[in-house]
Amino acid sequence: MPTELRSPRAKLVYLFLSMHGTATVGELQDSLNMKKIALYSILKCLEKQGLIAKDGDQYTLQSA
Repeated sequence: MPTELRSPRAKLVYLFLSMHGTATVGELQDSLNMKKIALYSILKCLEKQGLIAKDGDQYTLQSA
């Protein structure tokens, strides 16, 4: 778990992606019971931090 992750929701999204490999916003919404608007904000922050990458509509952890 990256130490720069402070938000419990961001940690949850990061852990989900680490366990499942890739996910769409819809899959994250259904699995984590979070609203899309919150997910988009979290995903954008994780992407800016270089922790995840987006390929089409799929999100995945950024390769080290």
